Amino acid sequence: MVRRLVRAFGRAGAAIIFASTAVSAHSGPPFPVVSNRIAGPYDISVWADPDSTDDGAPGGRFWLTIQIAQSAGTLPTATRATVSIRPADTAGPVGTAEAQPVAHDVGQQFAALVMDHEGRFAVHVAVEGPLGSAQVDTEVDATYDSRPAPALMVVFLAPFLLIGFLWVKLLLRRRRAT
Repeated sequence: MVRRLVRAFGRAGAAIIFASTAVSAHSGPPFPVVSNRIAGPYDISVWADPDSTDDGAPGGRFWLTIQIAQSAGTLPTATRATVSIRPADTAGPVGTAEAQPVAHDVGQQFAALVMDHEGRFAVHVAVEGPLGSAQVDTEVDATYDSRPAPALMVVFLAPFLLIGFLWVKLLLRRRRAT
């Protein structure tokens, strides 16, 4: 009986480890930083997931929604957006990336940039196209992904698993004693 219990706890621990490695690929949902701002001929919305990284990976991700303002027409395919960031609180390098259409939809565009430290970043979005140009400015707070590494999840869960194991062992011992 105890051996089955130990195996069950081992399987549960293994499942937690494998599940935590699959979940670690996601760093949190993006949030709106600009919603339906009319700039020039465009209605622009910007969603951001501003994660700082130390390894040079582009953790600052930006999703743009561009529509024609005051009209139900379709956005010309030559419409392009550029996202630029710079530290708002210190002097630092400026990062720029041309946003790429998502699933060949010019109205939905994505750009990723390197945010090399925590803190406020000024974000500048420039849209150019046959209808004209537009610019939108905002700020975001970049933070490091605060979730622990998957291996640490096991360390954090170990005391709870140990207490559960000891509790079940005590219940089994009491059952045998009666």
